[in-house]
This record gives sequence, C-alpha cells and structure tokens, in this order.
Amino acid sequence: MRWDALFNDIESQLAEIDRLSLDAEINERARAELVSLPVEDRLRASVGYRIGVHLLCGESVHGELTHAGADALVLDDEQSQVLVPYAAVARYVGLGRHAQAENSAVRRSIGLAHSLRGLARDRAELAVTVGGAAGLVRLAGVIDRVGSDYIDLAVVTPGEVRRSQGVSQVSAIPFAGLAMIRSRKMGGL
Repeated sequence: MRWDALFNDIESQLAEIDRLSLDAEINERARAELVSLPVEDRLRASVGYRIGVHLLCGESVHGELTHAGADALVLDDEQSQVLVPYAAVARYVGLGRHAQAENSAVRRSIGLAHSLRGLARDRAELAVTVGGAAGLVRLAGVIDRVGSDYIDLAVVTPGEVRRSQGVSQVSAIPFAGLAMIRSRKMGGL
C-alpha cells in the first residue's frame, strides 16, 4: 500500500511538471508570436467596433472602424469618414485583444496613395489636418494631384465647388505631414 501511494505521488508530481512545462512553452510561443504582430492586424480584427485614435499632433477622433489598410485606417462618425495614416497615430483606444492577418497580397499592396487618389478622382471636398512639430493646421479643399509621397491640395472656402478663381492657394503636403483627412458622408451635411 505504501509503495502504491509513493508511486502515485511521484506520477502526479511528474504529470504536474509536464503540465507546467507545456504551459511555459505555450506562453513563450504566444510571446514570440506577439513580437511579430503588426498593429494593423489588431486594427483589422477590430473593424466594426467603435475606437478612439489619438494623433501625434494632439487631436483625437472617435468612430466606428470601417477599414484598416496597409498604411491607414478609416473611421466613420455621424457625419463624416476620417482617413488616418498610421504614421500620424500616437495611440489607439478600444482595440480588442485579437488579431487578423491580411491574407490578400492585393489588399496588402493598397496603401495611402491609393486612397488619396480615389478622393482626388471623386473631387471630394475635404478637411485636411496637417500636424507636426510646428503645430496644427486645418485646410479645406480638394486634392488636385497625388504623388508618390505627397498631395497637392487646392484650398477653397468650405462648401464652395473647386473652381480656379475660388482657389486661395495650392499646398503640396507630404504624406508624413498628414494627420487626418475628413470627408463628408454621402447625403451628410
């Protein structure tokens, strides 16, 4: 009887050591996986949820995350859609703990320039926030041209259609200076 109890005790100790070893290995693999996890995968898993985005320039925007692309995200609020380049973000609030990798090579290759070209093609009236060390500037206008790393924004009076005589200035804005771009939703004010 004593020998049975001794062997049972040794068996249970070995089983516990195996379980602890397996738990340690699982935790180590999870930590290693997190190291290679980009923030856009976390954002992609949060599409459809309301999040907050705090920008390096001090501004913040809140809304439903509707798109998480290669270089930027899109939030919807009541009246507008907001395009935010990842490079302009200081922190995110409200992301879940899950991640979702982008399996489509085509979607992975669609960057900020593609989105901006779509806005230029549509001649969308935009509110562009430019932020950096020099401060914050808000411009209203229409994108005239999109280069590889900049936009030309024709600055117009909000609500005015872009016409040559209505353009007060054309600003060349590097992508690195873009904090956020707000466009009205269809049918919005």
